[in-house]
Amino acid sequence: MAARIEPRSVETPVWLSPEQVCELVPGLTTEVLQRLRKKRLDPPYFKPTGPRGKVILYRQSDIVAWIERHAMQTRGAA
Repeated sequence: MAARIEPRSVETPVWLSPEQVCELVPGLTTEVLQRLRKKRLDPPYFKPTGPRGKVILYRQSDIVAWIERHAMQTRGAA
């Protein structure tokens, strides 16, 4: 008897505009995000309207992961 494979639950991503990312991250500006995009630096972004399209989206989980990758070590934690 073959093992039954259960379908995985796929969570729908939360999509954010550059403005919404800036609301989520205090001090971040749309200009900084634009510079990061031009340099092809993190955080990852999506252009569902194609390379010349104007729609830019960020996945909320990518923004959170990006922030967490930049945690600074404090002296008390050493």
